[in-house]
Amino acid sequence: MKIGHIENGIVLDHITPGNGMNIYNVLNLGKLDCTVALIKNADSPKMGKKDIIKISTHLDIDLDVLGYLDPGITVNIIRDGEVAEQKKLALPERVVGVIKCRNPRCIASVEQGIIHEFKLTDRKKGVYRCIYCEQAAK
Repeated sequence: MKIGHIENGIVLDHITPGNGMNIYNVLNLGKLDCTVALIKNADSPKMGKKDIIKISTHLDIDLDVLGYLDPGITVNIIRDGEVAEQKKLALPERVVGVIKCRNPRCIASVEQGIIHEFKLTDRKKGVYRCIYCEQAAK
């Protein structure tokens, strides 16, 4: 199968196979009024298989959220049919408003209006901990 190129927009490449739909949902791409292509299990010389998301418009995407969801993603900004910018992601130091603390006694779980915030405590294992109670995410 061949999916055509886009003139202007964003291509999320090198998504872990099977994770494309999760990213599609977290970014609320279904609510966009533009063309969005989700390619699952595309052949990849580097990864074997990968998912790809092509968005035919420019968006303000939170790269920290993407880095948390899948740190191997490459974000390609497309202008006039060419890659104008390329960003390789990594695990962010902090994740705000994405993960919810599982500790029922944590202030972020009890008090309204407090935003859940996690810090990266182990880069190799991808472990994040709540900044209020030190509960590990997931």
